[in-house]
Amino acid sequence: MKVTLLQTDICWGDAPANIKQAEALIDASEDSDLYVLPEMWSTGFATQPEELAHDVNHNEALQWMRSFTIKRKCAISGSLAVRLEDGSYRNRHYFVDGRNQQEVFYDKHHLFTYGGEDKYYTAGQSHTIIEYEGFRILLLTCYDLRFPCWSRYADKLEYDVIVVVANWPESRQSAWQILTRARAIENQSYLIGVNRVGDDEYSHYTGCSCVIDSIGGTLGQCHRNQVETLTIELSLSELHRRREKFRVLDDRDKKMP
Repeated sequence: MKVTLLQTDICWGDAPANIKQAEALIDASEDSDLYVLPEMWSTGFATQPEELAHDVNHNEALQWMRSFTIKRKCAISGSLAVRLEDGSYRNRHYFVDGRNQQEVFYDKHHLFTYGGEDKYYTAGQSHTIIEYEGFRILLLTCYDLRFPCWSRYADKLEYDVIVVVANWPESRQSAWQILTRARAIENQSYLIGVNRVGDDEYSHYTGCSCVIDSIGGTLGQCHRNQVETLTIELSLSELHRRREKFRVLDDRDKKMP
């Protein structure tokens, strides 16, 4: 499966500009099976979403994701700030697959209380795994990366790839480097981590979007502070070979103490 990471500089609250930027990056990159955008890629990290969130039923960013994937016969992943019919808000990570006409979403479980995300958004309570091109893909969003129990490989949570989308600031970049590798190693899975670059009123973001293999090796990483793409080919047979050779997952804790 060929994956392209889209490391963008998000224009605050300007969905059309962010869509245009995504299209330009995709047009300049290799054709891929899956494209991955950052967290809240259409607006920026809107902790106060009243004026910025997309209505769940009238969502220009999501509609673009749908039409784009149908046209290109591919899939795209990324999170959006959305307002539901009951007036509540979700940080919703969509996976839109135009090739197979399927669409799922994951509502961020660990809301970033330090930044006030919990004051406006409702946390999701369930995992989302989608099968695509033979891979089982677990969706995560930013702060989820810090909580290993939530992503622990288990009998009811079996997957091959973690896709985590983020707005992860420069001040905590060392944690990003460590945690992306740790989640891949402990679950013997690939990890695709896509972070933004640029600035908003809260933070500076340096990017360092990456693809990590099941033993913690870096298959590729975007440069710091650059809008760019990175394309990597993932091998399911290689993942299976490593899992068979070094059977770490057989020795995992089956139940919590």
